[in-house]
Amino acid sequence: MKNGSTLFLRLAVILLGLPVLALCIFLVPNIGDFAAELYPEMEFIKYLVIVFFYVTAIPFYYALYQAFKLLNFIDQNLAFSELSVHALKTIKLSAVTLGTLYIFGMPLFYLVAERDDAPGIILIGMIIIAASIVVAVFAAVLQKLLQQAINYKKENELTV
Repeated sequence: MKNGSTLFLRLAVILLGLPVLALCIFLVPNIGDFAAELYPEMEFIKYLVIVFFYVTAIPFYYALYQAFKLLNFIDQNLAFSELSVHALKTIKLSAVTLGTLYIFGMPLFYLVAERDDAPGIILIGMIIIAASIVVAVFAAVLQKLLQQAINYKKENELTV
């Protein structure tokens, strides 16, 4: 398969990663400072917020890396291989990890939203959790379909 066939998807993966990188570099320290201003009696909250967002970026970028690897497998005609199944499994686990981290981080969102009187902050956390669940389910379905296709391919090779 030509490398250009997945070029658009590679570009989409990169374009998904760039805004999150920009947010991590420029906005996360400001969010930490904002949380510290809201709760001056809790000095550690600034670092808690910063660490939370940086830790949640790890499974996000790992899933993007696995998606990039999956696109490489497609370009190398290895789409129907165990490597692709493993990449989809890793994407699923990364999405579940991200969603779980945000579920455990929701009290932090609640603290900031309560003091700032901004319920939209909680909504943002809920959207990230929902998106993670959707990605995990989609990756699980694709993983199962791909595994079935590989099994059918193996059966056909044995019967011929």
